[in-house]
Amino acid sequence: MNDQQYTPISNLLQMLVRTGKNYDLGKIRKAYDFAAELHKGQYRKSGEEYIYHPIAVAEIVASLELDTDSICAALLHDTVEDCEGKVDIEQIRKGFGSEVASLVDGLTKLVTVPFEDKEEQQVENLRKMFLAMSKDIRVIFIKLCDRLHNMRTLDAKTEHKRRQTALETMHVYAPLAHRLGMQRIRQELEMLSLSYLDPIGFNEIKSDIEKRYGKNRDFLEKARLSIADKLTEHGIKFSLEGRVKTVYSIYRKMYVQNKSFDEIYDFYALRIIVDAEPECYIVLGAIHDMFKFMPGRFKDYISTPKANNYRSLHTTVIGRDGIPFEVQIRTWEMQQIAEYGIAAHWKYKSGENARDVVDKKLEWISKLVENESETRDPDEFINALKVDIFQDEVFVFTPKSDVIPLPAGSTVIDFAYAIHSQIGNRMVGAKINGNIVPIDRVVKNGEIVEILTSQSSKGPSRDWLKIVKTGEARTKIRQWFKKEARPDNIIIGKGEIDKVFRRFNYILTEPQRTEILTKVAKRLGVNGSIDDLYNAVGYGGISGTRLSAKIRDEYDKYIKSGVDQSTLIPQFPTKPKPQKSRSGIIVNGIEGGGSIEVKIARCCNPIPGDPIVGFMTKGHGLSVHNVSCPNLKQNRQAPDAAERFVSVSWDASMKPDWYTVTLQINAKHSTALLAKVATLLEEMKVAISGINMPKTNDGNVRIDIALSVRDVSNATNIVNRIKSISGVYEVTRTMSGRKNEGSNTEG
Repeated sequence: MNDQQYTPISNLLQMLVRTGKNYDLGKIRKAYDFAAELHKGQYRKSGEEYIYHPIAVAEIVASLELDTDSICAALLHDTVEDCEGKVDIEQIRKGFGSEVASLVDGLTKLVTVPFEDKEEQQVENLRKMFLAMSKDIRVIFIKLCDRLHNMRTLDAKTEHKRRQTALETMHVYAPLAHRLGMQRIRQELEMLSLSYLDPIGFNEIKSDIEKRYGKNRDFLEKARLSIADKLTEHGIKFSLEGRVKTVYSIYRKMYVQNKSFDEIYDFYALRIIVDAEPECYIVLGAIHDMFKFMPGRFKDYISTPKANNYRSLHTTVIGRDGIPFEVQIRTWEMQQIAEYGIAAHWKYKSGENARDVVDKKLEWISKLVENESETRDPDEFINALKVDIFQDEVFVFTPKSDVIPLPAGSTVIDFAYAIHSQIGNRMVGAKINGNIVPIDRVVKNGEIVEILTSQSSKGPSRDWLKIVKTGEARTKIRQWFKKEARPDNIIIGKGEIDKVFRRFNYILTEPQRTEILTKVAKRLGVNGSIDDLYNAVGYGGISGTRLSAKIRDEYDKYIKSGVDQSTLIPQFPTKPKPQKSRSGIIVNGIEGGGSIEVKIARCCNPIPGDPIVGFMTKGHGLSVHNVSCPNLKQNRQAPDAAERFVSVSWDASMKPDWYTVTLQINAKHSTALLAKVATLLEEMKVAISGINMPKTNDGNVRIDIALSVRDVSNATNIVNRIKSISGVYEVTRTMSGRKNEGSNTEG
């Protein structure tokens, strides 16, 4: 290297030479010169010349031993964003190639694009970063290095900016580093963030750690020496080091798991690194021979790696002084991956080989981008980040022993959709470890889950959207409703939008509403007719909060646009309150709603939890239907149909009532079937109000049975239990029956 005179980039170039890798030092030097010229005259809040920041980021990138283009992109990462008017991505492409330009573009915030609010801008920048990640994971490697240096130099910022940056780091970048397995960067980001977000708690725990370690300073060394002697006897080559738990790890356990400082059992830890995987288990046996291990504290992440590819054996044992400590056992390659995560693959492979390995391990990024493109909803995107990427995981098994990783709190419905969308759409029940379970059952580590499907299934329930945990399941359910239930979606969506318009001061004509909704649809990215907007709202593609804000904004613009307000009809003197009826139905926004006669339609018999809509009959009050009711299709054709549909909802504050539902059970011929069904319902304490067994000509049995239930969840549980009876191949709820009077049942 010809670098006789010291320059700001000298340390970086020397680092690269020491790695022994074939870096293009000329290209890196050129990138530095280019960035230095563009940043000339710019200074950070600390007073330091700005160019020292991209150099520091490049040094952290170099410590990960990433390639030449990654280091060039680190040096250039702020040029387009912070040197406005001086350079663009096309100039970067011409000077340094397409890969460097693509990386810089992925790292550049959308500063020139107008946004309606700060939150939307922040979410769009995150979305842009994840889209770039899905194409080239090096984008996030560099971004994490950039964020790490910003956190190391955060003192120069104002207190408000320090907290804002630390909060974003704690909620987005530290969990993302964890998801990528980059534990060294994650731990430093967490420690720095906590020191700014809760300096008092940080210092208290730091002081407690020093006190406890001071009392037991010799304990860890004694344990280390005794284990070293034992492993030497076994002839195993090893590296052995001790550590105490980090401030943030203890803070999290204390405040999230509500534990006291004295309840932290893995305060001390020893890490043993060996050459080969079989030796990990030999070492584990030796440790358990030497010390008493704590039941429930052993984890084998070698046979079942974490989603970020972390592999290691963990066990907690009791030392000879009665002090518990954790032992982690892994190979050298596992250690590299534990510290540097997916970035470690650049140390073992290069070029296309490295990318092939990484692409297979990062399918979750592609899924995130694919799922969020369905809604383009900032709230939905942030929720997907929190659940699908930043939450702890559980590992469950298919009956064929395939491992399915899911976010903690996932249900059997999430499991079904994680396997395949068709499995989820045809799901009628589930078994865990061979036993029938409710469909809202949360799965746990190590359980074997079997999804029960039926070709005659009518598809998912809208209630599932309230049950599922993962963005993937939610997206696939919405995709089904978007495609298969458009007429119902339009009714539901129109009802939601009507609800918003009823909050305004004036009643608008249909042309005025259409003018406003056309602009709202454009802002929400819905191309097509107003029915397309209704459809998107109805299947859940647009959140109520976002919809309401956009309609309110366009309504205000319309009212202030010069319209003759004397032509507008006031809607209500005061804001109307939702009216409750004796049927447990809230009629939204109807003046005098308390006097409207409200009846549950017998043709479809909706029960609490069913999606419902009101229809104003001529002379017979408001009839409440299930949105899937076949009779509604005829009503939709009426000339005045739009005005006669009314938004209604179940009154959650009402005392639970009894409703009758009719189930149709189809099964193979069996003289004992009716007895089995009756016995099961008796065990479940379900009241039977009517039974009918029509004749069949196919040798099978059909039972129509009327039951008393509280709501949809209760009915679904009963259906799933009946399906578990041997010989039963289909159980469907028919649209007939009526609400009971009190707790009595009727046929």
